[in-house]
Amino acid sequence: MARALRLAERGLYSTAPNPRVGCVIVNEGRVVGEGWHERAGEPHAEVHAVQAASDDARGATAYVTLEPCCHYGRTPPCSDALISAGVTRVVAAMRDPNPQVGGEGLARLRAAGIAAECGLLEAGALELNAGFVSRMTRGRPWLRMKLAASLDGKTALDNGVSQWITGPAARQDGHRWRARACAILTGIGTVRGDDPQLDVRGVPTSRQPLKVIVDSRLDTPLEAKILRDGNALLAAATASAEKIERLRRAGAEVVVLPGSGGKVDLAALMLELGRRGINEVHAETGFKLNGSLLAAGLVDELLLYLAPCLIGDAARGMFDLPPLDSLAGKRPLTIRDARMVGADLRLLARFS
Repeated sequence: MARALRLAERGLYSTAPNPRVGCVIVNEGRVVGEGWHERAGEPHAEVHAVQAASDDARGATAYVTLEPCCHYGRTPPCSDALISAGVTRVVAAMRDPNPQVGGEGLARLRAAGIAAECGLLEAGALELNAGFVSRMTRGRPWLRMKLAASLDGKTALDNGVSQWITGPAARQDGHRWRARACAILTGIGTVRGDDPQLDVRGVPTSRQPLKVIVDSRLDTPLEAKILRDGNALLAAATASAEKIERLRRAGAEVVVLPGSGGKVDLAALMLELGRRGINEVHAETGFKLNGSLLAAGLVDELLLYLAPCLIGDAARGMFDLPPLDSLAGKRPLTIRDARMVGADLRLLARFS
């Protein structure tokens, strides 16, 4: 199963909106076939593994990181492929959270006389597909917020200058996290202040994530770099037909999701992204939108790069949040990973 999980990781940048899945087929203690799901619309991991095993799949055990599917989508059911191949045992790491499957894949295998088990190395499989699980169970993507800050928690000077607080190794590592996401989220303040491209560079990938801009009044400049490849979605709170048409001609799609106070309804935006098959969102936003996303309870994970420097109290912090009256209101986090990336410290933390 550990090998199957490593195979599944090969689809880290390419399987969305499908989950990342690996499969290893073993017969009499020998690996006879293996495979992984490479991209949506193409054969699933089990099919690749069965084809590689050929006749040796008969009487074998299949280790698969996700319960085999039992429905027709873009491809036929994987449970049927395993039954036809003649495997006698299937071990799955986790049940499929997709309500179209949800235990029925395992039930179909058992009905065919195949011993089917579930739960081996489940935590690893869940970690690999946090976004898919989130979309299937909550209707919205997993939102990872990336921040680069000084040791005193500052993300930009008071005048907005933020390039570059962290070093080149941290910036390159950030592109790998961008690559695994289905969408990169930012705000109009970042677009106007930094004019970022927000694409994946220096990381081999077969697709670029969708760029999502929270822009309440549709003020994104038509010449902004983020619009150049026609892969941008603007979320607005106002329905100015003239502005929408100009932005559409510039290559952007616009959705109007009005919330309170003339702002975008961020929760509605996450649900809209979920409906579009977005599993993971990678947020690179300013401290104001950071605070709004956090206050709305939409942030699942923080990816924080801390540079060995101090900037000072007048600079901008990570989150624009109201002051606390007592420490009882603090937001506890659990550090999931801590490591050096070049000269910078990278922390991966989740809310407890």
